[in-house]
Amino acid sequence: MLDINNIRSQYPILSREVNGKPLIYLDSAATSQTPQCVVDKITEMYTQHKANVHRGVHRLSQEATDCVEHTRARVCQYLNAQSIEEIVFTRGTTEAINLVASSFGESLCNGDEIILTVMEHHSNIVPWQLLGKRKRIRLRVVPIAADGTLRRDIYSDMFSENTRLVALCHVSNVLGTVNPIKELIAEAHSHGVPVLVDGAQAAPHLRVDVRDLDADFYALSAHKMYGPTGVGVLYGKRRLLEQMNPYQGGGEMIGHVAWDKTTFADLPFKFEAGTPDFVGISAFAEALDYIDSIGIDNIADWEHCLLKRATEGLMKIPGMRIFGTQPEKSGVISFLVDNIHHYDMGMLLDQLGIAVRTGHHCAQPLMTALGIEGTVRASFAVYNTFDEVDAFVAAVKRVADMLRLG
Repeated sequence: MLDINNIRSQYPILSREVNGKPLIYLDSAATSQTPQCVVDKITEMYTQHKANVHRGVHRLSQEATDCVEHTRARVCQYLNAQSIEEIVFTRGTTEAINLVASSFGESLCNGDEIILTVMEHHSNIVPWQLLGKRKRIRLRVVPIAADGTLRRDIYSDMFSENTRLVALCHVSNVLGTVNPIKELIAEAHSHGVPVLVDGAQAAPHLRVDVRDLDADFYALSAHKMYGPTGVGVLYGKRRLLEQMNPYQGGGEMIGHVAWDKTTFADLPFKFEAGTPDFVGISAFAEALDYIDSIGIDNIADWEHCLLKRATEGLMKIPGMRIFGTQPEKSGVISFLVDNIHHYDMGMLLDQLGIAVRTGHHCAQPLMTALGIEGTVRASFAVYNTFDEVDAFVAAVKRVADMLRLG
């Protein structure tokens, strides 16, 4: 059993009030809160080790460089990558996917196809649309079943001699669907097709082993993993990264620059142009240590308990519709009550101190497929409690009753 009170004590923000009510933060799928140990590391970097990395022989630069490369090694270990050369730092999952779309995408040409799913976040749709306009490639989209699971039969039928890539999420940020990534990757590989996985919603909640999954690319964001904002990771198999041209040009990513020719640095640095967020990157190692200190399996189990309790409570409310009803899902609930607008529900919940997300959740094609404009989304993390879940359910019922009368 987790000591939730001790865990919550590490998050000063959870003791504040919103609109005169105790804060109940249920928006961790958008960004998780940050424990004090990560904040302390950020402060330490700014007050003790701030210097540009990889460029200086002086002590501070060496210390900052060591912190960044320590984090690279920690991410490599966390994902069970084969080598640190396969870990590229980015500003987030969005930039990581754009990197692949721009660099790997250079090899695509007119008539090539990419397989996506209807549950993708805009970050895993728009980069491929932009690539499609440049290269005249075709996007093929796998639909979902009524419970929010992927239509595996249609996925299998989508592969053709023109398929060049599969890009799909590990976990849906709206439905909570946990896709069978290992099996989907294996099927793609049987056709000789590489796979990019958007792991933004999976890495904070599930054990991720990129070698066991056999993922070709895996992208994630630190700010959803109890870490700082502005830091992300692209894992890529070394042979693929070596074949790809740099995404951006500038300092740090070069071997030698002359007017007639520039050579590029070795992996992973050829993809890391400019000064990185070395403070945030260094603090990300603390976040990974924090997750490991609790245990990712313990986190997953606790979030599943919160999800089960919330689902059971919400389903007792008349007119409740939950989107994504498969038995095994991540700690996300997207719902509507009768014809109550999601914004109205979210605004009134905020007046009660409860932070949820409303809208299309950067998944407008999924909303169109569901026949709705948006939902209310509650998402859980290790610091949430049963009392918060019960207060949330009671508040949804109270707001629904009030709006019905109105």
